[in-house]
Amino acid sequence: MKSVQSSIALFCVFVLLVPGAFGQQQMNMPGAVLAPKEIHWYTPFTRKYTPFDVAPINLANSPRLEYLIRAGNIYLSLQDAIALALENNLDIEVQRYGPRLAEANLLRAQAGGLLRGQTQSVSAGPSSAVSQLNGGSTSFTNSANSTGASSNGTIITSTGTSLPNLDPVFFTNYNWAHSTNLQSSSFASGTPTQIFNAGNTSVGIQQGFLSGTTATLGYTSQNIASNNVRSEINPVRTGNINLQVTQRLLQGFGFAVNSRNIRIAKNSIRLNDLVFKQQVIAIVSSVINLYTDLVSFNENVKVNRQALALNEKLYSDNKKQVEIGTLAPIEIVKAEAEVASSQNALTQSETQVLQQETILKNALSRTGVASPSVAEARIIPTDNLSIPDVEQITPIQDLVALALANRPEIAQTEVNIENTRIQLQGTKSQLRPSLDLVGSMQNNGIAGSPNTVVAPIDPNTGMPILRIANPAFLGGFGNLFDQILSRNYPNYSVGFQLNIPLRNRSAQADLLNDQLSLRQGELNQRKQINQVRVDVQNAVIGLQQSRSQHQSAQKSRILQEQTLDAEQKKYALGASTIFFVIQAQRDLAQAKASEVSALSTYNRAKVSLYSATGQTLERYNVTLDEAIKGQVSRAPSALP
Repeated sequence: MKSVQSSIALFCVFVLLVPGAFGQQQMNMPGAVLAPKEIHWYTPFTRKYTPFDVAPINLANSPRLEYLIRAGNIYLSLQDAIALALENNLDIEVQRYGPRLAEANLLRAQAGGLLRGQTQSVSAGPSSAVSQLNGGSTSFTNSANSTGASSNGTIITSTGTSLPNLDPVFFTNYNWAHSTNLQSSSFASGTPTQIFNAGNTSVGIQQGFLSGTTATLGYTSQNIASNNVRSEINPVRTGNINLQVTQRLLQGFGFAVNSRNIRIAKNSIRLNDLVFKQQVIAIVSSVINLYTDLVSFNENVKVNRQALALNEKLYSDNKKQVEIGTLAPIEIVKAEAEVASSQNALTQSETQVLQQETILKNALSRTGVASPSVAEARIIPTDNLSIPDVEQITPIQDLVALALANRPEIAQTEVNIENTRIQLQGTKSQLRPSLDLVGSMQNNGIAGSPNTVVAPIDPNTGMPILRIANPAFLGGFGNLFDQILSRNYPNYSVGFQLNIPLRNRSAQADLLNDQLSLRQGELNQRKQINQVRVDVQNAVIGLQQSRSQHQSAQKSRILQEQTLDAEQKKYALGASTIFFVIQAQRDLAQAKASEVSALSTYNRAKVSLYSATGQTLERYNVTLDEAIKGQVSRAPSALP
């Protein structure tokens, strides 16, 4: 009965230990489910060895895009353009995987693994057709990339003290062997050859802890059957349960050192959220600029059409005057040449609109212009460009403070510096000698059956040698486990292991490297802050300058209209020539184009100011929650 109780007790010990290795709480990975999805009785045991099933990429556009298409046209407001970018833009969709990758990295760190590098790069978004034609770009430059203050996200964690394996490991092995040992003397064994059939079994579990402790609990058993005629017990079964604990005392000691990757991984989740926010800001700013330029390009088409209409009217009037003989025929050639020039300018402006529409559709669709309905549709902007009569004046120091508080790249740099400081704890610990305290406790047992091999004959008495087995050792597994759990035959040991590097140059170099990297990061942070001040200052200056340019262009257009009207009247009275009329018409067309360009420049300058101060999302009613989900709750704008 006592043997049965001991067996049940040992079984319960392993039942309690093994689930610890297999039953850890499953991390919730966004967008990932465990495959297979069916639940069976064995699922809790197989879950840890089942790969995550990440959903395939979604290339279907949101219903908003099809809703806005009417009669082959896409009636697009600025808010709808922003909403389509949040729902369909591929740069934003790619960045949505960043936080998920960071959570996978945290899962790896919680197991004691090394961190995998993650990029922090952000796509600036597409440029307008005007930028492609001119070879330049008018988009706002991210100061984090321009100053080099934002790292590429790669965290090297192979330096510093090694981390304990925090995932419990269950191990077991079995070995069977047959051996024949030749004996030079048969006195001890009673036979010239010893034949053994042995089966060795070991099973156990190992666990590392953040304190720098490693514990191993194992059970070892050996079954031996031999032809030994003098053995009292044959076959015999031996076994032991061993608990060994190793505690680091210098190098690798403490929770702060061994949890550094976990803390870095948690910071990286916050870091990827900031990168995602920065990507959303970049794409929203880019889409606003694309929309602004499309509106200005359409206005430019109208200007060129008006210029063409004036030149065609001049050509028609001159042709009539030549026919009645009041004008020289050469004047028709001049007017016709001006018509051809106006037609060429109109064609170029219309082509620019088509290019801009293609760029904008590609930014607002997951499949670009692959869909015929999207590729063939013309974009009709429903919002016009405007400039307020009175500019809101905010002190520059308030704008700088707003930028330092809202710009996501500023927070990214702070997180990167914090991660470097955390990593320093591991490299500092590596500089110490390695001193480990090792303790071991082992309970032993032995059991078997009385030897059934024929006993040898005693040469003195002529009778078989009497073999009397110890009754305490007779029995099976129950007796063996009873001896082990009762601690009848214990072993104890305690000691230490000390390793002192005599030069330690590698650890010193790693620590120096991390300290220098920290100082570089701190300097880059200051450089980035300085650049933010420059960005804000330049954005304010650019807004003021663009407003002044628009006012000047507006006045110039009014004066050119008056000049053309006066020149046409003088020409009708014969007091002027066609040369001056054509020149006045050209000047008016240029003045109108300059006014449209100045208005577009003002709106782009306003976007740059919002980007420089980190107000883009707030100013255009964009929430990060909608950006993360890729679903904008606001209904599409009413069609005109």
